Amino acid sequence: MRKTQPKKIPLAPDPKFNDKLVTRFVNNLMWEGKKSGAYNIFYESLEKVAKITGEDGYEIWKKALTNITPGVEVRSRRIGGATFQIPAEVRPDRKISLSIKWMVRYSRERNGRSMADKLANEIVAASKGEGAAFKKKEDTHRMAEANKAFAHFRI
Repeated sequence: MRKTQPKKIPLAPDPKFNDKLVTRFVNNLMWEGKKSGAYNIFYESLEKVAKITGEDGYEIWKKALTNITPGVEVRSRRIGGATFQIPAEVRPDRKISLSIKWMVRYSRERNGRSMADKLANEIVAASKGEGAAFKKKEDTHRMAEANKAFAHFRI
């Protein structure tokens, strides 16, 4: 039997927008413990987003995150020697985690000069319903839809 889960440590809101979600995003963006560098990259990318779209960069970022947040995912389950992909609802906390991780990951994989450029381009693409992170969400939903027949194996 597993031990009790550790308590979740509350995050401090970020200095500019006073939002805990921004802090969570920056923590995922952070490399080698360089948090101030990650904040600089994030704020710079929001400025670039504002310049590209002509709207508030923070609002575009929030819209992009909601666009790439998955509703369902597939989980592997072994039944009678065969492994089935079983569609399952995503927990609210995990939804946010997945969308943040996907945005950071696909920003890193993009072509561009700086990480701020890459992140800004990914945010703009995701807010329009394009880009690799949005495609990942669509693929996840498509996979769940294709395996709907195995939904009765749900735990």
